[in-house]
Amino acid sequence: MKIFTQSFLYEWVEMRLGRSRGATELEFSDPWSIVSLAFFLRYPNPYAAHVTSCDVISRDFTPSGTLVTTRLILKRGSLPRWAPQGIISRAESWVIEESEVDPFGQVVKCKTKNLDHVKVMQVEEHVHFCQTPEGNTLQTTEARIVSGFGWGLTKRIENHGLTRFKANVQRSREGVSLILNLLRQSRLQPMALGEADVPVPLPQAHTVAANAHQRQANAEQNPPPVGTWSRLKQWLRP
Repeated sequence: MKIFTQSFLYEWVEMRLGRSRGATELEFSDPWSIVSLAFFLRYPNPYAAHVTSCDVISRDFTPSGTLVTTRLILKRGSLPRWAPQGIISRAESWVIEESEVDPFGQVVKCKTKNLDHVKVMQVEEHVHFCQTPEGNTLQTTEARIVSGFGWGLTKRIENHGLTRFKANVQRSREGVSLILNLLRQSRLQPMALGEADVPVPLPQAHTVAANAHQRQANAEQNPPPVGTWSRLKQWLRP
């Protein structure tokens, strides 16, 4: 059995790497509500090409006011060269994700585990988001990797699973960072979990036409640059 633990702050200030148990800390300047929203919107993204589909199976509120969601995710991958032929029937795996969002305590708990190939390798991941006193977001990730295949390959399979999981955690972090950037660009922060809507004053009627004409003239003279949102739409376009 292999265990992986990781914690990092979403504060975008500095990154500290620890050699023991693969511990990593990364800081961003984003509150819990925005990071939690980005976490649930992380699929699809260019860093998760191995994720084929993600579907919501159920979503309900508990009597205490927390939101419980179950999602079914299909992931594909590849086998290492040393894997015996026919060890699994297909290089795909169904993953069940169970999450609970507490908007009052500002906590997100999420557990994922694969539903098939469990004898070869069972991966159970626990992710925890919480708000820090400084207003940042702390994410803690812990994974347990167990293989019951035997034939002298148990340790090798578990080590391979741990290595692949660490790489996927890095890509997942980059995917969440991309969604965070898109949320900032599209000004979707009022839609975040637990955030109140910010009233936007409406312009006077006689200024609407003049502003529209000025924006059209500026657009013709200075075409807008291609940002992250445009690049993501191009990537999603078949």
